[in-house]
Amino acid sequence: MDTVKQQSADGLTQSLNVEKIRQDFPILSREVYGMPLVYLDNAATTQKPKAVLDRVAYFYNQINGNIHRGVHKLSEESTQEYENAREVVRNFINARKTSEVVFTSGTTASINLAAYSFGEVFVHSGDEVVVSEMEHHSNIVPWQLLCERKGASLKILPFRDDGQLCIDQLEGLLTPRTKIIAVTQVSNTLGTVNPVKEIVRIAHNHGIPVLVDGAQGVKHGNIDVQDIDADFYAFSGHKIYGPTGIGVLYGKENWLEKMVPWQGGGDMINRVTFAKTTFNELPFKFEAGTANYIGASGLAAALDYYTKIGVSAATAYESDLIQYATRKLSEIGGIRIFGTAPDKAAIISFLVDNVHPYDTGMILDKLGVAVRTGNHCTQPVIDHYGIDGTVRASLAFYNTYDEVDRLVEAVQRVKEIFG
Repeated sequence: MDTVKQQSADGLTQSLNVEKIRQDFPILSREVYGMPLVYLDNAATTQKPKAVLDRVAYFYNQINGNIHRGVHKLSEESTQEYENAREVVRNFINARKTSEVVFTSGTTASINLAAYSFGEVFVHSGDEVVVSEMEHHSNIVPWQLLCERKGASLKILPFRDDGQLCIDQLEGLLTPRTKIIAVTQVSNTLGTVNPVKEIVRIAHNHGIPVLVDGAQGVKHGNIDVQDIDADFYAFSGHKIYGPTGIGVLYGKENWLEKMVPWQGGGDMINRVTFAKTTFNELPFKFEAGTANYIGASGLAAALDYYTKIGVSAATAYESDLIQYATRKLSEIGGIRIFGTAPDKAAIISFLVDNVHPYDTGMILDKLGVAVRTGNHCTQPVIDHYGIDGTVRASLAFYNTYDEVDRLVEAVQRVKEIFG
């Protein structure tokens, strides 16, 4: 697998030099339990290329100074790097302005920010918020809290057993009291790639804004928030090869201007008196306190690296890889796969016969294969199927066909152990 366009034994074409790429990720060369690590937990967090690790280390060693208010050289350089990172993000998602790019600690913080700040202004007693049945808890609970606080109601767009949203039911859920729709772009459990552009079109026909949870979607093809026409788009740095503790909330300027701040503190203010406080301009109105400016620089390095690799090529390769994994796992008797939508990201959730997912995961771990087990913070999805949880393998462009074969062999070993 060390040459461009080498084919797997299954006849799939590899459009990336994956072996060369893997050399950029130091952790992929380690062993666990005396075996080469097979890391298939990328939906939980991705590994970091050396370009990101070097950037963060350089920042701490050479630049570190608190941003925005300092007049000394380190502060000026840190501020410049922070705002440069904002421009990198703006360009990556094709936002109109950097003022529409708010740095947060991650997708969860971004959605909580939107739910609170939007909800305080636009949601009142008797109003409605629509989410889908396949949402991550981070795109359910903040809206539940808002509804409880405001006396509003939460309405649910269901999905079919194959993992596709019932888009044909969306119109029927919308009323004049519907204030916002929040939906995931890619399900972190089912792998389903939702037609968010169509959802936004339907919502906007009714004058309803849409928040898109892009935690998994941000690395599934080129993201263009203007083309999607999303009112809000949230994602985390650590899901797209960047550091933990940094994320983004994109919001259309007309919404952000009307929303109230989520947190109070330094940097988000214009003037503070005991009588009244006035707030800073966008996006700083939503960035209270000392920002994770080094994380922002690391995220920029990750986006630059991903762009250099080729987003479209990486997505196409991952698509081939997950099809290969699905086919190979399906050949094992007793495997039940959850989420069979025709348009899927590189995520596959499954169960092995009647083996508990934790037992499967523990055995896979001892065989050097890292997967995720449990409900994946999507308990309504698990309840939909009437199960306790699943085993989830999630792949990235640095994974290989050989690693998929290792997964399949490990699953076969699980079957042998449990008879």
